[in-house]
Amino acid sequence: ARGGGTAPSGAPRPEGEKPLASPAIRLRAREAGIDLRQVVGSGPAGRISHEDIDAFLARGPQVARTSGLARNDGVEDIKVIGLRRKIAEKMALAKSRIAHITYVEEIDVTALEELRAALNKEKRPAGAERPKLTLLPFLMRAMVKAIADQPQLNALFDDEAGIIHQHGGVHIGIAAQTPSGLVVPVVKHAEARDIWESAAELNRLAEAAKSGTASRDELSGSTITITSLGAMGGVATTPVINHPEVAIVGVNKMMMRPVWDGTQFIPRKMMNLSSSFDHRVIDGWDAAVFIQRIKTLLETPALIFVD
Repeated sequence: ARGGGTAPSGAPRPEGEKPLASPAIRLRAREAGIDLRQVVGSGPAGRISHEDIDAFLARGPQVARTSGLARNDGVEDIKVIGLRRKIAEKMALAKSRIAHITYVEEIDVTALEELRAALNKEKRPAGAERPKLTLLPFLMRAMVKAIADQPQLNALFDDEAGIIHQHGGVHIGIAAQTPSGLVVPVVKHAEARDIWESAAELNRLAEAAKSGTASRDELSGSTITITSLGAMGGVATTPVINHPEVAIVGVNKMMMRPVWDGTQFIPRKMMNLSSSFDHRVIDGWDAAVFIQRIKTLLETPALIFVD
């Protein structure tokens, strides 16, 4: 070996030992992404030369570099059991049995958000307890009014028997993410609840679902479902219908956007509704009419309070 050194072996230096190299060698190593601690020098006292760098590179990419990146070939097998398995089975059933059609519409919720903020600031009568209002109670009331015009949307389809069970009571499922997985607590008889009653029941069910104390009855019996990811809701989604229902209304996130009013662009708070329907029994026209009715109610929220 030259200069009394040993031939390069590729063995790394002991932890903390600084490699000997000239500034030119260090610059070349940085540019090539080479960790000099991995290079065995052939010069005096293990000093690294250009020939050592060449030999290091010739040994191939399996040698560690300064990036610190390393391959991970591990595989972890996770058995799908419990609630996660039930969710998977129900989703697979819905997609295999239902011919989905998804309809996306843009909603101007500026006026609704102003009304919601005003109602939440309103002084409560003595002894009265009113929950804080979110968007969902308004959407629930809008759906109830739209369903009154199109009751075929509030139904369960028994495709094996060829029967559509059209319900009078509007039982709205609210898809909710919990630590255990996706569950759908149900606000029963939403048609008989005002904005504040809907909000209170929604809050109660959400807490029960998150804590795992919701009963079987509270997690079943829906006739139509709302799904929302809140701030994570994206621009548009393609919700999977809660089988055997025939419709699901999806809420996407709100965003401030410039909207042309005929003379200028003005800032408006906008939100998309992405809703899916069972195309075997719900025509595209009926789906569009349903969502357009909800759009009208949400964009002119005073109409929600008119019986």
